[in-house]
Amino acid sequence: MIFDSLIGLFSNDLAIDLGTANTVVFVRGKGIVLREPSVVAIHNETKEILAVGSEAKQMLGRTPGNIVAIRPMRDGVIANFEITEAMIKHFIRRVHNRKTLVRPRVVIAVPSGITQVEKRAVRDSAISAGAREVYLMEEPMAAAIGVGLPISNPIGNMIVDVGGGTTEVAVISLSGIVYSKSVRVAGDEMDEAIINYVRLKYSLLIGQPTAETVKINIGSGLPGKEKFEVVRGRDLENGLPKSIKISSGEIREALSSVLNNIIELIDETVEEIPPELIGDVLEQGITLAGGGALISGIDKAIAEAVKMPVWIAEDPLTCVVRGAAKLLEDAKLLDKLKVTGGLK
Repeated sequence: MIFDSLIGLFSNDLAIDLGTANTVVFVRGKGIVLREPSVVAIHNETKEILAVGSEAKQMLGRTPGNIVAIRPMRDGVIANFEITEAMIKHFIRRVHNRKTLVRPRVVIAVPSGITQVEKRAVRDSAISAGAREVYLMEEPMAAAIGVGLPISNPIGNMIVDVGGGTTEVAVISLSGIVYSKSVRVAGDEMDEAIINYVRLKYSLLIGQPTAETVKINIGSGLPGKEKFEVVRGRDLENGLPKSIKISSGEIREALSSVLNNIIELIDETVEEIPPELIGDVLEQGITLAGGGALISGIDKAIAEAVKMPVWIAEDPLTCVVRGAAKLLEDAKLLDKLKVTGGLK
């Protein structure tokens, strides 16, 4: 006990939003110190880690045969345990200036729909990466706390977190999740939808980084001022390089199926929650968080479809990690909200 206390004095506890697309790290006493893509570049033969984060993301689709850039998180969960462990270890050491003796407490936000096996994989990765204690909490609860919703009050708060791999919808009341649902339809599926649209309409093959850039620059949920983006790729008919100019209206059409899936998820949630809470949600509105909330007009498109007010959280990309960080300061709330199931 004394040894653990001494370690605690010399460690900076962390909150981590371990996302499919990006990893965000909050250090207690310092704030958000790292926001990097969840990408790792490794040597195919030696398995040596060559780059992590932004540097590795720049290699996506551009690596020679002996190097591969990997996204070890898929659909919000660990797809490659060893690479995820290496990535977490890299980020922990980086935020602690590579001090290997530091053993922090870590709060990690995870999708509400992950299995016990997946929870164990996340926890074991963090322990192997040097964490002293690991606590898991559900992403929608973390996002709600980060946004500042009155989660402890006897009213219904609905939050929709559109991340890279999953979209989470939850209704929270009295510091508990009354109902939640997670679907693996989010930012990655939006990128795939754009790739498929461009391939079918223009016989042009583009990569995921290009699709993501187009989504960010001209993606939208509702018609507005027409914008254009030049897209470069490979002509599927002759194999040569080709450029096209694509409009925001076309990208909106490409994204419509994914947006409809998110709207269906919200409708299903409304059907499942008690009538009293529906009245609260109508009054409070639906809160949008996650990177998907940054798509122009997505809030208005959802509001129009579900006939409820929708508002976008301040800095939606960091809501989850800011909520997880608040639990580092509140041991009682942390103990109450941590994910159970044999995990400490």
